[in-house]
Amino acid sequence: MKFEIASTLIEAMQSHARAEHPREACGLLLGAPERVTRTVPTRNVAERPHRTFEIDPAALLRIHREARAVGETVLGWYHSHPNGVGEPSATDAARAVENDKLWLIVTVDGVHAWTAGQGGLHNRFLPVAMQAT
Repeated sequence: MKFEIASTLIEAMQSHARAEHPREACGLLLGAPERVTRTVPTRNVAERPHRTFEIDPAALLRIHREARAVGETVLGWYHSHPNGVGEPSATDAARAVENDKLWLIVTVDGVHAWTAGQGGLHNRFLPVAMQAT
């Protein structure tokens, strides 16, 4: 799998992560197959936001509805790892219930792309090629 994303969207996710540090920032990725066209920052409502993330369920439903109304698809989500590790954690693997969704992990040195599926890291994540435009 491979996808494109504008460098301005990468910068926006990194800015969101810096603003939320030391909490994990999170948000949704929208667009069309193989192209992220929009990111939507959301509130992290996790019980322990310094160690994990949970997208606000009300925002998740609202954004899904809004995306469908304009012909977009929710391709996946992003979240930050304040510890700087660009790989999905065991906690991420336990929560990755939908296959083929993008998981972007934002760290101080960049954005790392993964997809949920079978095999790979934690028997749940495979790396994805990301092309910044």
